[in-house]
Amino acid sequence: MSEVRERSIDLATQKMLKRASEEEIMTVWDRFELMGSGCKFGKEGICCRICSMGPCRITKKTERGVCGASVDTIVARNLARMIVGGAAAHSDHGRDTAHALLLAAQGKAGAYKIKDEEKLRALATEYEIKIEGRKKEEIAEELAEKILGEFGQQHGELRMPLRAPKKRVELWRKLGIMPRGVDREIVEMMHRTHMGVGNDYKNILLHGLRVALSDGWGGSMIATELSDILFKTPEPIRGRSNLGVLAEDEVNVIVHGHEPTLSEVVVEASRDPEILNLIKEDGAKGINIAGICCTSNEILMRHGIPVAGNFLQQELALITGAVDLMMVDVQCLMPALSNVADCFHTKLITTSPKCKFPGVEHIEFKEEKAYQIAKDILRLAIGNYKNRKKEKVVIPRESEDLVAGFTAESVFSFLGGKYRATYRPLNDAIIAGRLRGAAGVVGCNNPNVKHNYAHIEMAKELIKNDVLVVVTGCSAIADAEAGLLQPEAAFKYAGKGLQEICEAVGIPPILHVGSCVDNSRILITLTNVVNEGGLGEDISDLPVAGAAPEWMSEKAISIGFYFVASGVFTIFG
Repeated sequence: MSEVRERSIDLATQKMLKRASEEEIMTVWDRFELMGSGCKFGKEGICCRICSMGPCRITKKTERGVCGASVDTIVARNLARMIVGGAAAHSDHGRDTAHALLLAAQGKAGAYKIKDEEKLRALATEYEIKIEGRKKEEIAEELAEKILGEFGQQHGELRMPLRAPKKRVELWRKLGIMPRGVDREIVEMMHRTHMGVGNDYKNILLHGLRVALSDGWGGSMIATELSDILFKTPEPIRGRSNLGVLAEDEVNVIVHGHEPTLSEVVVEASRDPEILNLIKEDGAKGINIAGICCTSNEILMRHGIPVAGNFLQQELALITGAVDLMMVDVQCLMPALSNVADCFHTKLITTSPKCKFPGVEHIEFKEEKAYQIAKDILRLAIGNYKNRKKEKVVIPRESEDLVAGFTAESVFSFLGGKYRATYRPLNDAIIAGRLRGAAGVVGCNNPNVKHNYAHIEMAKELIKNDVLVVVTGCSAIADAEAGLLQPEAAFKYAGKGLQEICEAVGIPPILHVGSCVDNSRILITLTNVVNEGGLGEDISDLPVAGAAPEWMSEKAISIGFYFVASGVFTIFG
């Protein structure tokens, strides 16, 4: 048991790691240990594989690559290509959401309805779309077309970065990093880092900032805003987290990945009378939808659907033996899931044409048939319930209550009250010294760090020192599993100033603001604080910071760079 304690501070995770060892099922931690210390050159970013004259490794003996590239050039190219990978993933998510909005507006995707008309009209006004006397579907169609056009836009500027403080926008323009089009910046970065093109590391990284801005103030912000329009803007909601949310006597369906277009419909379909009758016929007491990673955060924020775990817990959810079906879409999906699923009765289903697993059943998601596809997947799960072997089911008891669903809009309302929504109390609390500032703790898990430890300990230390913490992604799930997303946590862990504010407003000391694309909500919140006045003219004037203490993915690098470009002091663990 001592070995599993070194791997994670979470008790449920420790229990399932012990079971994995007993059942001789290999997990991500085992593979990490087998990998050893890894490649020193790769870790330091000083290995270049961009052309076939190499690979070139920088050492004291070989200070330049075969082409003459310096260590600075090689590191900058490698880092820039990580930014590109992350920005592409987030921005493709935004593109798919815009496509879903377009189909919904055209009446071609009956599963989707415009659920936040107020936000639709506000965003349409921002895009200079006429709204008077028009149906919401007409407005949504024009908005979706305009936004989809921004992905391939070649000239001018993206619209959403203009939301940033005026001083920040002027700086971006002065530096020549105001994004022109989402795809344009990504493609140009790949060209700039091709063999024989850019070798001034400063110039390479400057365009890296531009790519990141096209993510944070582009693709990710588009994903957030349009998801709110389609599925409703979240409001504070209660939920539960950790592996203990799985049920012994219900059909357990895990949704895993990042895009909410299918998971939202799965939640709706799980309440369909036909599905509920089918469950009774198969002898289960109900159906339990739970999530892993960011698609979990999406449906938690809007429906209170329980969270089974974060990135490093995806295999462990299957090792409970209680998961009847896991459906995956894109991003942060371990290829090893198919191997673990084979050890149990669990059906693993892929749904995206961008993400297929060898030998795994694929049910392709199409927005036009979303509801029918969701029901088909649920039927598979229900039919598989009878194959569950009770003697192989081990569900840890650990789960924690939480409050999620905070947004730039809801924080605004919470602080000012129903009739006078404002950020003034937050600014005044910082000016008076009751709050020392705010910090965003975000990002992934990584087996080279004790699971959840850095997220939780950093968050505790910050709130102890009267720093309000906002969290997204797997970091948010880590804090939820530690009981930090409950209002009561303020009395146990927060400093006096933050505790008083939490008590007065009725919020936790750590605010769950969504999935990884929802880091864009943090950008809007910071802009609103600047606009409220009294703390400076730019985000860089605010007492704020960001951290990704257990990061592992390229998306995290893109997030870090767009926070830096926005004026936020940012660190990576």
